[in-house]
Amino acid sequence: MAVHAAHRCTYLHRLVHSRNRDLLVKLVQSSCSRICFTASMRSYEDDGQSQESLKLRPNQTESQALLISRKRPLSPLERISSLLPQDVLSPEVMQLREQTHQEQHEEEAEKCDPAVVTGEEDLETYTGPGTAEEPKAAAFQRVEGQVCPTLLGESLLTSGELLIAEYRKNRRVAFRKMFQLQPGSRLQSSWGIIMHEDLMGQPAGRFLKTSRGVPIFIRRASLEDYVLHFKRGPAIAYPKDAANMLLMMDVMEGDCVLESGSGSGAMSLFLSRAVGSKGSVLSVEVREDHHRRSVKNYERWRMSWALRREQEWPNNVEFQHADLCSSSSLLAGRGFHSVALDLIHPHLVLPTVLPHLHPGAVCAVYLANITQVVDLLEGLRCSGLPVLCERVIEVPVRDWVVDPALQKNGQYCTRKAPNLGEDPRSQEESSDGANGENNFGPAFGNVPYIARPHPEQMSHTAFLVKLRKFV
Repeated sequence: MAVHAAHRCTYLHRLVHSRNRDLLVKLVQSSCSRICFTASMRSYEDDGQSQESLKLRPNQTESQALLISRKRPLSPLERISSLLPQDVLSPEVMQLREQTHQEQHEEEAEKCDPAVVTGEEDLETYTGPGTAEEPKAAAFQRVEGQVCPTLLGESLLTSGELLIAEYRKNRRVAFRKMFQLQPGSRLQSSWGIIMHEDLMGQPAGRFLKTSRGVPIFIRRASLEDYVLHFKRGPAIAYPKDAANMLLMMDVMEGDCVLESGSGSGAMSLFLSRAVGSKGSVLSVEVREDHHRRSVKNYERWRMSWALRREQEWPNNVEFQHADLCSSSSLLAGRGFHSVALDLIHPHLVLPTVLPHLHPGAVCAVYLANITQVVDLLEGLRCSGLPVLCERVIEVPVRDWVVDPALQKNGQYCTRKAPNLGEDPRSQEESSDGANGENNFGPAFGNVPYIARPHPEQMSHTAFLVKLRKFV
C-alpha cells in the first residue's frame, strides 16, 4: 500500500506540471488519492508540531532559529489541492487544510507580537514598560538580535567605509578583497554573496556567512591594506620599502617633505601620516594620468577615514603636475627636512632639489633596477653634487608558516615522552586525564609545531639609496 501511494504521489506531481485539470479531478475523487493526500497532510502536521518544539533555546544561535522559522515548501498534493475547486475535495481533506492554515496564522501572529518573550537571553535583555534604564557607561547596541557592548572609541560599520573581506582555507588566504560599503551593493565571490546591508551597523572584525554558508572575515582596511589594493597607475612603493624610507629620512611630525614621483599615491599617504597635521608634503608628478590617480586615491582614503574615526584626515599633501627638472620656480622660497624620489632618472632632478634640502638632511631614492642605482652613482660622481651615498639596501621580507601539527583525522599531534620505567597504562591514564581537563586539546607544551618558510614569498621590489647632503 505504501509503495502504491508513493507511485501515486509521483504521478500526481507530474500531473501538476501537465495542467490536465479533468484527470486531476478524477484522481482526487478516487479513494486512493484521498488516503494518500490525508496521510501527507498528517505527516506535515506532525512536522509542524515538531518544529514548535524546536523553538529558540539559550544554546541555539540566531541562524539556527532562522532556519527553523522558515516556511516549509508545499508538497505536490498541496499544490494539486490549490489548483482544484473546493467542491471536488473530500471533507477530511478540507478539515486538514483549515487546521493547517489556522496553525500557520497563529505561529506568524506569535512571531510578530513584540510582547512575547521566549528564551533566557530574551528574558535578560527585554525591557518592558516597568524596567529601569541602564546607565550610559554600560551602553549596549543590538546587532542581528544580539546585544553587543560598545567600547570607548568603538564605532560600527557605516556606509562609505573601506573594508577587507578575506577567507582562509587550510590556513592560507584563499580570498581577499577590498570594497567600499554601499547600500544596495553586494560582495560577490566564488564562496557566495554577502549583501552590504547585512554589514551596516555591525562591529568590525567578525565573521559573516555567505549565501553558501562560508564564513568570511570582515574588517576595516588599514593603510597598508589600502595601498596594496587600491586602483593603481604605476607600481607603488610597497609598505616594507616605504617604512624603511621613512626611517632613512627620519620623518617626524611637523616636517616639510618633498616627494617627486607621486605615482599612485602610496608614498604620499605614508608621508601624510608621518608629518601629521602640523607638517606638509609637496608631491610632484610629471605625468597627468598618474597625477589624477594619486589625487583620487588620496581623497578616497581621507573620506573613508572621516567615516571611520569621525574626524578629518590631515589635508597636508599638495599635489602638483609639473617636471622638477624645468620647474625650479615651484620650489622657490621653500625648505625641506627630507626628500623622497621615485623616478627613473633621479640624478637629473638632484641639481634642482638639493639647494632646497636642509644641510645634513637625507634624500631617499626608490629604484627598481640595480642598473638605475649604477646610473645614479655615476651621475653623482660626474656632477660633483654635495651628497654622500651612505647606503644601498634591499628590504627582503620572508613569511613563515608556524602552525600546530595535525594528524590526518584533524586531531592535534602530541609529543611522546620516552618511557623511563613507568607503567605504560598509568602513563596513558595520566595523559588522558590531563588532556580531558582542557577543552582546547592537549595541555600546554604537549603539541609539536611545524615551522617552515611560506611557499608564497614576495619577490624583489626595489633598491633604496640613502643620500645625505653636506656643506
